[in-house]
Amino acid sequence: MTDRAAEAAAELYGADPDEFTTRRNALAKAAKAAGDQEAAKKITALRKPTRVAWLLNRLVREHPEVPGQLAELSDGLSAAASARDGKRLRELSARRSATVDSCTTLALDQVTDPPAALRDDVSATLSAAIADPAVAARLAAGTLTRAEHWAGFGEFASGPVPAAAPVSAPAPEPAAPTPPSASLREAEQRNRHNQLIQEAERRVANASVLTASAEAEEDRLESVVHDLEDRMTAARDELSQARLRARRAEAAERKAAADLDQLRRRETSSR
Repeated sequence: MTDRAAEAAAELYGADPDEFTTRRNALAKAAKAAGDQEAAKKITALRKPTRVAWLLNRLVREHPEVPGQLAELSDGLSAAASARDGKRLRELSARRSATVDSCTTLALDQVTDPPAALRDDVSATLSAAIADPAVAARLAAGTLTRAEHWAGFGEFASGPVPAAAPVSAPAPEPAAPTPPSASLREAEQRNRHNQLIQEAERRVANASVLTASAEAEEDRLESVVHDLEDRMTAARDELSQARLRARRAEAAERKAAADLDQLRRRETSSR
């Protein structure tokens, strides 16, 4: 992004979102007038942030230490997962929850009685920034345009988190030979267990498909809302200009009528 476009993005994503479209159009027009077509194109492509995104963009501007805190947690969790250090993972997971909660409170500090959905979206985006470097980069730049959600599976670990080492127990006595009937029952239990695992895996796969579909629909509708908001803002600007032209035309009509009346009176008096 060129310097002009980067400066425009910094201004737009740090300002009141209600003024976003009008100011974006003005900045794009100024860039075009200055001969910077590339910057004008990039500025025009900037998307208006949702309320959640604007709150988080403001958060990192007012509290620039936040991205560093989230990055530190992300690095620590990744390292602990790679080392399969269950104790460290549990400690950092607790810290992550506390950090996300405190940052969410900071982001909503000027919102009176924030709805639960708004708080959830802010928390989800902060959690996504810890898990996803791309989200972290957008948050650190203060250029988020919508709420983010981490769609990955698991949390930093490639396998189950190892539990604390159990206390060693004496070796068990050799088991007595298993009667055939017991072996049959065990085989049936294993078969039933495998069937339950397969059914659970199918449910997870189906849920994943539904989740992906729902998230895609959310993105589509959010894009539609953004476009409608932009069109509404443009329509309001056009309405304001039309009203101004109408007032000026009415004033000109009244003046023309007054001039005509005055000319008629002069003509009458001169006869």
